[in-house]
Amino acid sequence: MIGAIAGDIIGSVYEYNNIKTTDFPLFQNESTFTDDTVLTVALADSILHGVDSAKKYQEYYNLYPHAGYGPGFSRWASSASTKPYNSWGNGSAMRVSPIGFAYESLEEVLDMAKKSAEVTHNHEEGIKGAQATACSVFLARTGKNKDFIRDTIRDSFSYSLDEPLASIREHYTFDPSCQGTVPQAITAFLESENYEDAIRKAISIGGDSDTIACITGGIAQAFYREIPDPILDKVYEILDSRLRQVVTLFCNRYACH
Repeated sequence: MIGAIAGDIIGSVYEYNNIKTTDFPLFQNESTFTDDTVLTVALADSILHGVDSAKKYQEYYNLYPHAGYGPGFSRWASSASTKPYNSWGNGSAMRVSPIGFAYESLEEVLDMAKKSAEVTHNHEEGIKGAQATACSVFLARTGKNKDFIRDTIRDSFSYSLDEPLASIREHYTFDPSCQGTVPQAITAFLESENYEDAIRKAISIGGDSDTIACITGGIAQAFYREIPDPILDKVYEILDSRLRQVVTLFCNRYACH
C-alpha cells in the first residue's frame, strides 16, 4: 500500500493545479499526505488489529481532521452515526489497496473491499470502484499479466478500458466519482513501464490527481514489486510517526514493500 500513499503525496500538489504532461518534479516543498493516505492507513490499521473499518475511519478523521476529506465523509465521520450515506465517490477506491495485499483469495478480496466501502459508500458504484481497485491490486500481486487484469476488470465490473491515455488526457477534467476515476487510474497503470512511470502517467491526465495517482500507485506497486528508493525515502520522511509506524508494520506483515 506504500505505492498508493506515494501516489497520493506526489499528486497532492497537482489536484488543484492540474498538469497534462509526465514531465514534472515528483516532490515539491508543498507535497504532503492527504485524506487518501490517512484513510488508507486507517484501513490497514483495521486489518492489522481486527477492528471494524468504520471505527478506524472515524478515529483517523479525528486524528487528522484537516487532511482534505469530502464534505459527505466529514459529516459522517464527525457524527455519532455510522450509517452510510450512499456515496458513489472515489473515496472508497482510494483507500482500499491494503485489502489487495492482505488477503489470499479473490473472493476474500472482493468481500472485504465491499465491506470497507459500504460503511460509507453503499452506492453500487462506490462498492464497484473499491472492488475493482482491490481486485486489480490482488491480481497484480499474484502475478497476473496486464492483459489478464484488463480483461478481468472489464468483464467483471463493466469498466471500459479501451480509450488510450493520450486521448483521455485531451478531455479529462476533475471527476470525483468512482466511475469517472477508477477506469482512468487503471488505464494509467496498464500503459505504464514501471512504478514511477505509472505515477507520472496517472497525474498527467489531470483531474483528481492525488486520488488517481493513489489508485494507480497501489496497483503499480503490486505489479512491479519495486518502488525507487528515493521515492520511498521521501514518502517516509513526509509521513508522521503514527502513520509511518502503521505502514511499516503492515508492509512487514504482508510483504508489500
